[in-house]
Amino acid sequence: MSLFRLDASIFPATSASRSLGDLVEAEWAAAHPGDTIVRRDVAADPVPATAWVDAVTSGGVPEAERTPAQRAAHALAATYADELIAADALLFTVPLYNYGISQHVKTWFDLAYTDPRTSMGSTTLQGKPAVLATVLGGNYGPGTPREGWDHSTGWLRRVLEDVWGLELRVVQRHFTLVGVNPALDDFADLAAELKADAEHLARTHGQEIASSRAA
Repeated sequence: MSLFRLDASIFPATSASRSLGDLVEAEWAAAHPGDTIVRRDVAADPVPATAWVDAVTSGGVPEAERTPAQRAAHALAATYADELIAADALLFTVPLYNYGISQHVKTWFDLAYTDPRTSMGSTTLQGKPAVLATVLGGNYGPGTPREGWDHSTGWLRRVLEDVWGLELRVVQRHFTLVGVNPALDDFADLAAELKADAEHLARTHGQEIASSRAA
């Protein structure tokens, strides 16, 4: 068995999304001791900014006529696809940045998506068990003043669940900036409750993907 884990936080030492991911991973590892965990940290090792353009624009160019940059882009896309296809379970830890999707995750997905095995219509990832652990500094849930400002989670669900067909479980934690931003101090009790709930759900999801099999 193998687990593929993608991390995106630019603050690894204090990352709330990575902490949730650690709980998921711990449950998976407990069920599969000694098995492979493949890690892809797109914040520490970001996708080259021009790779997607090189891959897309060279799509109709014979391989022998491609530039070195185009060949490198195709090779990197194939590596990303290989990692996803080879894994038995998948884990994505992705924070909300500036109300949207992390640029590192977007560029990673865009390049991986250029590989025919992981593009629209492909079923190579269909039914793979997966967890998305995502965190938000504030609270953007129903009834909050900024309801609807989270433009990351919906997009991630769309591409992971609907485009790739993963058997996706989502754990989301709000108010991770409580204790950091004084303006949120009044929400300390609620934040602690939400943190405990998210951690419990992360462990549960970890157990579920550890015992699941792809369709």
